[in-house]
Amino acid sequence: MDLRGVSVPDPRGCDPRLTRWWRVVLVAFLLCGAPRAHAQLFLASNPDPAFTIGPLFVRASVDPGLGPVTVDVLWSLALPPGLRPAVIEQDLYLLWPGAMTGQADVGRPDPALARYVEARGFAVVDEGRLPLFAQSVGQIRGDLPPEAVAGGAPFVTFVRQGGPLGLTAPATYVRIPWTPKLASRDWLMNLRLTAVDLISLKKASWLENVFRGSRHLFSISFNDVRSRALFPLYLEHRDRVVRLGDEPSELVINFAGADRLKIDEVSPPSSSRRLSESLENTEVVSHFLDRSEGSGPQTLTVQFAYFSGVQAWAPILVPTLFFVLGNLAAVLVRTVAERVTKRFAGRVQFGPLGGALQPRETGVILSRATLARIAPGTTTHEDVLRLCGPDAEHLEKFPSPGHRTLVYRGRRVVPRGRRMLGWVTAVSLWEIEHHEVQIEFESDVVSDVKALVRRSRRTPKPPDVDSGPVA
Repeated sequence: MDLRGVSVPDPRGCDPRLTRWWRVVLVAFLLCGAPRAHAQLFLASNPDPAFTIGPLFVRASVDPGLGPVTVDVLWSLALPPGLRPAVIEQDLYLLWPGAMTGQADVGRPDPALARYVEARGFAVVDEGRLPLFAQSVGQIRGDLPPEAVAGGAPFVTFVRQGGPLGLTAPATYVRIPWTPKLASRDWLMNLRLTAVDLISLKKASWLENVFRGSRHLFSISFNDVRSRALFPLYLEHRDRVVRLGDEPSELVINFAGADRLKIDEVSPPSSSRRLSESLENTEVVSHFLDRSEGSGPQTLTVQFAYFSGVQAWAPILVPTLFFVLGNLAAVLVRTVAERVTKRFAGRVQFGPLGGALQPRETGVILSRATLARIAPGTTTHEDVLRLCGPDAEHLEKFPSPGHRTLVYRGRRVVPRGRRMLGWVTAVSLWEIEHHEVQIEFESDVVSDVKALVRRSRRTPKPPDVDSGPVA
């Protein structure tokens, strides 16, 4: 990693140990500008290792193409005071619950690893070597690149094919050869690998995928050995597990293309989200490993999506589209409903038995009994209004100021039909009656009464009960 232009505090006048730790933390911070993956457990060659891992940084880089993820595992060994590195000289091993790909130019596979896992009933599916680097903490101000360790780190990927539960998911066993820089506080080791199974597609309906885009899950953990292929190795060598030290340890994911990134959820919620200070257009999600958790698994999971230009406008376009379609649909539904209503309103009636075929009346219809109480020459104008009501037309003749006429008009529509089902009645015809009564006055006394009733039938189209008389 290029560390040019990075400054650190002047070490003069400072405790050398504090200056060295400042450099370690700063290098770790700069190196954590990339994504992370499942670095599960470190194993020592000998039981009950006297050293711990610290600091540890597992970083992974995710790009919008969502291809294989490059993972860097950076760490150093923390030795107890007074313990010399030569005393603990031994190879380290890394258990990884997943498949990975190496680089052919680093070196040939180690046949001993394949024989080791095959002797335990596993089947080898891939093997090779991973690049291994050493980054000098003291060269923060320089431009020296990381030093490659010759031969890298051999690995073998394996599965278990038999057993009552069938084929297992792949797991990987990595041997990290001993180098004095492993135990030096002035160096950080960097194991680089390419993982192909860290990003998974979140299941969703096709409608969600169209409007919101496909959602993905990126999950990484430490101390998680629940994999069926990995657990037997852990169980066999649990006395060789290298624990985390007091130094800061962190899981980090770098998402390139932050301007097209949508992170829906991060677990655990205490994880940190920020824009990278050293990588352009990159969002960083990180989670510190808690040493107090002991051997319990610690997992960082991110649900995210990369959206296109159209999907970026989806929060605006989708409501607008539904608004436009809703208004168009309202007009269409209203038009269809009006046509259907006009077509069937006169043919089908709804209501309880007998109620659906009740006559419908508008205006004023005077009964024969009411008309019989009106006596020409005796009944006055006020008497007529009291008997028949005020809803009448007033006609006056000129130049006869004492002559005027009240006209009462009404309409009765009677459906005739037969019941079809329940409250539904089919109407076969409509009987229509137009009633008109003219009451003439001379000097506010009734002089003449004329009553006119016109009857007609219509079928099948119903009459409008609010319309005027039929010509």
